[in-house]
Amino acid sequence: MAVAASRRDFLRSVGVAGGAGVLYSTMGALGLAPVPDARAEAYRPPSPGDFTLTGRAAKKVLILGAGVAGLATAYELGKAGYDCHILEAKDRPGGRNWTVRGGTTETDLDGRTQRATFSDGEYLNAGPARLPQSHVSLDYCRELGVELQVFTNQNANAYIHHANVPGALAGQSVRWRTAKADVYGYVSELLAKATDQGALDAELTADDKERLLSFLRNFGAIGGRADGWSYTGTSRRGYSVEPGAGLEAGTVLGSVPAMSDVISSGIGTRFSFEFGYDQAMLMFQPVGGMDAIPRALAEAIGRRRVSYGAEVTAVTDRADGAEVTWRDGRGRVRTETADFVVAAIPPMVMARVRHNLGADVTAALRYATPTPVGKIGLEYRRRWWEEDERLYGGITNTDLDLSTIWYPSHGFHGRRGTVVGYYNFGENALAYSRLPHEERLARALDRGVRIHGEKYRSELARSFSVAWHRTPFIEAGWVGWPSQTGPEYRLLNEPAGHVYFAGDWLSHAIAWQHGAFTSARKVVTEIHERVLSA
Repeated sequence: MAVAASRRDFLRSVGVAGGAGVLYSTMGALGLAPVPDARAEAYRPPSPGDFTLTGRAAKKVLILGAGVAGLATAYELGKAGYDCHILEAKDRPGGRNWTVRGGTTETDLDGRTQRATFSDGEYLNAGPARLPQSHVSLDYCRELGVELQVFTNQNANAYIHHANVPGALAGQSVRWRTAKADVYGYVSELLAKATDQGALDAELTADDKERLLSFLRNFGAIGGRADGWSYTGTSRRGYSVEPGAGLEAGTVLGSVPAMSDVISSGIGTRFSFEFGYDQAMLMFQPVGGMDAIPRALAEAIGRRRVSYGAEVTAVTDRADGAEVTWRDGRGRVRTETADFVVAAIPPMVMARVRHNLGADVTAALRYATPTPVGKIGLEYRRRWWEEDERLYGGITNTDLDLSTIWYPSHGFHGRRGTVVGYYNFGENALAYSRLPHEERLARALDRGVRIHGEKYRSELARSFSVAWHRTPFIEAGWVGWPSQTGPEYRLLNEPAGHVYFAGDWLSHAIAWQHGAFTSARKVVTEIHERVLSA
């Protein structure tokens, strides 16, 4: 008993002097606690066992917002027995992780109400819709048992449609495969000619020049030296008649556009999308809708720990904790105290909440810039994109004000399907949001007909549109920072007394659930270490 008491006193002294990090290491060296391998992920979830030899106990934490960051904070702290209570202003978990189904009702800040009438099994992921392989979001799906399916982020059969460009390709819908063949072909032709004519002699040896020319012939499918390195088009562009049985060799897609038309069209500027680290295939989505993630988190946390319809009106930091005032769904004003508060709501919303955290905190919250974002879901009576255009999932990029069209990556060969008719940002999103839903729909259909023809309008069954910047308690698709190295961003990554901030907006993965999860993990670790070393 004397040895145990001495060890406990020793560890308490270590914790006071060196903080929780040193305490963990010391406990590990004594064989009293697991210490993460230096090669492993830095994050280690808190555990009830962390309190065994410290004389500490889990605390109460109030969490503002049941978006992914707020839910993840409660979920991780709950692993160690923290008493967490989430206050969520809306009537559902998830925040921007919102799947619209038949029966969903939403009233925007302009007082306009929509009620979704999607058929059973049809839905719109109004917020996040895809999960990259590198993101910890997938780890939570595994841990929570959220079933996944492949999300087709890039499809060679999707289109690039540029209307506001000069040349013969203006207003033409060009398949991605065709666009790539032509751009890569002509760029390879130009570089091969320049190389062969000595333009790169100062940079390359004779052997390197031949190697480069060999690469370009393969990369761009161009002719050789005898052919003047010309690009004339190959089956990479696609077929107007598919190869078949017997004597049907297929008909290669002809009418190769001129080099000047390909360059002036700007279609090659779209290719960088699929090279993006977060955009590279393979990607995933939860089966049945993205909101499977927040629903699983909320279930794991426990229903009694989340209060919906709870609008926070004030946050007060105290010497020994913090106090939150909020209005419940019946309009009653409540006050609740806790050891810590985690504000996991959008910064521009938090900036309007009364608090005593200081003018610099308010200024920092307002420093973040809200990004207007809009989406519309279009349910069709038949899956014409599959039946008529052999298009199974993927995204069409345009320079029209709808920006992109997304085709569903589930329900293949089903009777119906729901297309994302626009997913736009900035000024385009603002323009659509000023319109009532029916006018948004008419505008989106007018643009879509230019790409897919009249069936884009005539086959429509139902629709629902979202303007995130006009959505109560959210007010943006995401936020940007003029600087993430300046004092504002740094300030909000530190606690204001007993009040912490969390969200994808406090990460370098803004607009991804990964950012929300990692921000939550950071705050959880900081609170837990603070409790252990207090």
